[in-house]
Amino acid sequence: MKWGTFAASAPALAAAGRERLERTGLVMLGTLRRDGSPRVTPIEYFIFEGEFTLSGMWRSVKLLDLLRDPRCAVHSTTSAKDGTEGDFKLYGRALPVDDEATRERWGVALLAATGWRPTGRFHLFRLDITAAAFVQFGAEARALAERLRVDSTTAVRVLPAAPSADTDTYVVASWQASEG
Repeated sequence: MKWGTFAASAPALAAAGRERLERTGLVMLGTLRRDGSPRVTPIEYFIFEGEFTLSGMWRSVKLLDLLRDPRCAVHSTTSAKDGTEGDFKLYGRALPVDDEATRERWGVALLAATGWRPTGRFHLFRLDITAAAFVQFGAEARALAERLRVDSTTAVRVLPAAPSADTDTYVVASWQASEG
């Protein structure tokens, strides 16, 4: 499903996730190597015409992974081990965008948003989202849980942290695309 459709289905989760992603403008992409082992690498994303898109250098190994097996995970970048930043995750399939008119519109929009666009050959994918999740620890977790509970399609659980943890609670929010 498109980002726009996901955002309409779970608006609070999508908004919290987008806020989290926009803090760095970078995500970690999980792909499957030829031998089936995982590969995790950073990549820039861009939300364009209601699509969550990923792009990169022509013949980049992580993007060749997606051409071979489109299953992937996208994870917000994390720099604090305590989990208070929150982790946003998207799961799905990366589908190549080959239509030249769409690729040109994407390039124009990227240039307007960032001041840069790729030149020459490059890979462009749109994410067909099948699931999403947000996990957060600490004082902000309860507020996040209340914010996310407005989405009837989002499962939200507030759980006690481990007895040795520095925080008293954490929140886990998840969403799954409906079948069909």
